[in-house]
Amino acid sequence: MKEIKAFIRPNKVDDIVHHLKDAGFENMTISSAEGTGKLQDETAFVSQKFSITDSEVAKLELVINKNDVDKVVQIISEQGKTLNPGDGIIYVSDVSQIYRVKDGLKNGN
Repeated sequence: MKEIKAFIRPNKVDDIVHHLKDAGFENMTISSAEGTGKLQDETAFVSQKFSITDSEVAKLELVINKNDVDKVVQIISEQGKTLNPGDGIIYVSDVSQIYRVKDGLKNGN
């Protein structure tokens, strides 16, 4: 199993999630977040919580079969890009074990 973690523009979440669901990927977590990076735009978002952050981002997380990684990355990339700096980043990590909370049963690898 693999975990996909994508930091994307908040205004692209609806398009990305719609296409992921259409492709059969219905289980995901979406969180609002704040970040900072190379882009230092004077008109950028200024956080009231953290003095260092300069952009609002959405974090999208999915755990999927390793054979689906390329498909999910392609959907996120195609639907999330604006061709401007700050479109985001996608991480792919290994997931070695998965347990259900309700009964502790192990799923996956």
